[in-house]
Amino acid sequence: MKKSIFTLLFLFVSVFLFAQNKPNVLFFLVDDLGWNDIGTNGSKLYETPNIDKLANESMNFNNAYAAYPRCVPSRFAMMTGQHPARNRKSDARFTTVGRVTLGKAMKENGYGTYFAGKWHLGRTEAEWPHNQGFDVNIGGCAAGAPGSYFFPYHDPTKSKNNVPYYGLEEGIKGEYITDRLTDETIKYIDKNNPEKTGKPFFVYLSHYAVHTPLQAKPELVEHFKKKVKTLHFEGKSYFFGPDGRVKMRQDNAIYAAMVAGMDESLGRIVAKLKELGIYENTIIIFTSDHGGLSNSGLENKRALATTNKPLRAGKGHIYEGGIKVPVFVRWPGVVEKKEIAESVITGMDYYPTILEMCGLPSEPENHIDGVSFVPALKGEEMNTDRPFYWHQTAARPTSTGDHNSSVIRVGNYKLHHFLDDDRIELYDLEKDPYEKNNIAKESPDITSKLDKKLSNWKKEVNAAEVKKGKNKSNKK
Repeated sequence: MKKSIFTLLFLFVSVFLFAQNKPNVLFFLVDDLGWNDIGTNGSKLYETPNIDKLANESMNFNNAYAAYPRCVPSRFAMMTGQHPARNRKSDARFTTVGRVTLGKAMKENGYGTYFAGKWHLGRTEAEWPHNQGFDVNIGGCAAGAPGSYFFPYHDPTKSKNNVPYYGLEEGIKGEYITDRLTDETIKYIDKNNPEKTGKPFFVYLSHYAVHTPLQAKPELVEHFKKKVKTLHFEGKSYFFGPDGRVKMRQDNAIYAAMVAGMDESLGRIVAKLKELGIYENTIIIFTSDHGGLSNSGLENKRALATTNKPLRAGKGHIYEGGIKVPVFVRWPGVVEKKEIAESVITGMDYYPTILEMCGLPSEPENHIDGVSFVPALKGEEMNTDRPFYWHQTAARPTSTGDHNSSVIRVGNYKLHHFLDDDRIELYDLEKDPYEKNNIAKESPDITSKLDKKLSNWKKEVNAAEVKKGKNKSNKK
């Protein structure tokens, strides 16, 4: 009897000490947020005081990339640590079934796991967060965007995937989904405070904001309508060129209000962490899944959300505006003030990085393409010779104006190989970060070497090929 009591006491103390020694993790993911859609990166319209404050306490990655310029493949890479081009996948169909997700890895290592918001990986419930490693799922389903940002959020007339969202079937008419997801996340953190549960938590808040439809709280919209009138814009509103129709101004008041609502969410969650006394034991990672929606096909009149200027192009494109994303990482005891990292990182790298930051074993058999960027967080230079790849065979020339292409970056050189017309572009990002001057012809040796390396990689990962006769309009 005494032995049983001592055994239980030992287990209780062990669990308690584990919770005290392991940091909590908040992964804060925004949908369609461009690199410069935040104040700290230069926006004059968007107001992001909470993100800016976090950036001032974090490592700021100047060369952080999404693994793909669209939602689904990018999210797949973050959740699995695997490149979305592997095994002949296009951007049409991704699932984490059969893979050990980041959520599952954290759960198996003693973490409470929580997912809220946009999942968009798989059409059936078996593929959704609560069956893919997360204890709790609020809102994660097949939908890629809400039918409405105001409850009821679903609209089956817009998409067969737009059914009542898992865990959000009930609500108050008119409540805003960004606020609702924040409320639910705060409830979870409050209930699962490690000091109560003896268990650290991994919170993955994946906002539907700031993806279309462009809808925001009326009071914020009015504020930004007034602000837009005070700003001076030079040049034309749109540019029509090889990347389609490109928005050239940050002047959309509704989008600005959506950004502000998302920033409020971060501020409220940070306030709760501080209230509970666990802010100094919580790692916070802030990022976006790809660049902002700034491009459309030449004939497409859709409303565009933002501009990624001075970066080239936006969502859908593998130019910098489509794949460069803001990344801020606050790691108590390691990074607590603003520091700048120039090392290149990508979406597959979060998985091994979070494991290492939490003192958990690496799982290279799962995150096979990811590389931990903990050295960069500690101020070391890394990835100087590491090749980075992108590959898309499901371009949407009439929707976002992009083209089927494969891309490689090594060091400062970035090569685009457009697949429909076998055209190559080469840029030196150190001298030309906005990809204006194609130097492929004047640098034949570099071009040939990088293109061959890109081709070999595609064979290695069994990347999909462009179907003949598809996307003929891709040609510029």
